[in-house]
Amino acid sequence: MGSNRKSKLDRKMDEIRRKEEAGLLGGKEYSRALNKFTNNRLALLGLILFSIILLSSIFAPFISPYEPGTIDVLNRFASPSTSHILGTDQLGRDIFTRILYGGRISILVGLGSALGAAFIGVLIGSYAGYKGGWIDKIFMRISEIFMAFPRMILVLMLVSILGQSLWNLIIIFILTGWGSVYRMVRSQMLSIREEEYVQALRAFGLNDFIIPYKHMLPNAIAPILVNITLSTAMFILQETSLSFLGLGVPLNISTWGNILNVAQDLNILKDYWWIWLPVGLVISTFVLSINFIGDGLRDSTDPSQQG
Repeated sequence: MGSNRKSKLDRKMDEIRRKEEAGLLGGKEYSRALNKFTNNRLALLGLILFSIILLSSIFAPFISPYEPGTIDVLNRFASPSTSHILGTDQLGRDIFTRILYGGRISILVGLGSALGAAFIGVLIGSYAGYKGGWIDKIFMRISEIFMAFPRMILVLMLVSILGQSLWNLIIIFILTGWGSVYRMVRSQMLSIREEEYVQALRAFGLNDFIIPYKHMLPNAIAPILVNITLSTAMFILQETSLSFLGLGVPLNISTWGNILNVAQDLNILKDYWWIWLPVGLVISTFVLSINFIGDGLRDSTDPSQQG
């Protein structure tokens, strides 16, 4: 009889259920975000530049025949030539090689610090934002203490306390950078926890750790990714600034900031442009590429920007 005949709404719901069981739901939103990102020319340009510099640093031994620490006093301050395409520095070290190997350390510091700060901020912010109460108040006050000081002043103070080393610098950047991620994730969770599906999950009695991390966090992942990209650029600039002042990574390790450190000498700044100008251009290009990628991710994943 008529009870065996499905209405149009029932057929539509069956189709939605079938797609959900097959894992096909959500693909349209993903494709839309991907298409919007690929249509962003600056974001694509940033991705290309980022990939070129990153891969060049990773495969540095296959690109340059020199070692970054090899000293050749007979070729001090050699101008760019076929044997040294970007010249040599005051110790005869090949500048091009130092830029390639320096990228490994500078990118490690920037990306590693950003990921570490994001991990701590997301871990604490997700639960504190969902649960609220005294836990949220305590971590909010702690984050405010870290954010109350000018970041560079706080970093300089911690470097003087912990000492100069690569891992100390990463730890310091993580300690000074997690607060902003925490506050962003917390604000996202405060908004998401009022959604009806979260109220339903509470009513079903799900664990307070499962709800924020498994069900709520995926809906806040887009701004977290954007924050990681922008934080990476910020930490690279901070490492460069500290190393330029001689307070970052030890000078015996090749980093972009340590290469720029010699530009403090006015004679080098005026007469030997190949020592500081190429690495300055690489730093600027890499930071801009990360910012372009971050802007592209923000525009493509922001629901308010979706057409």
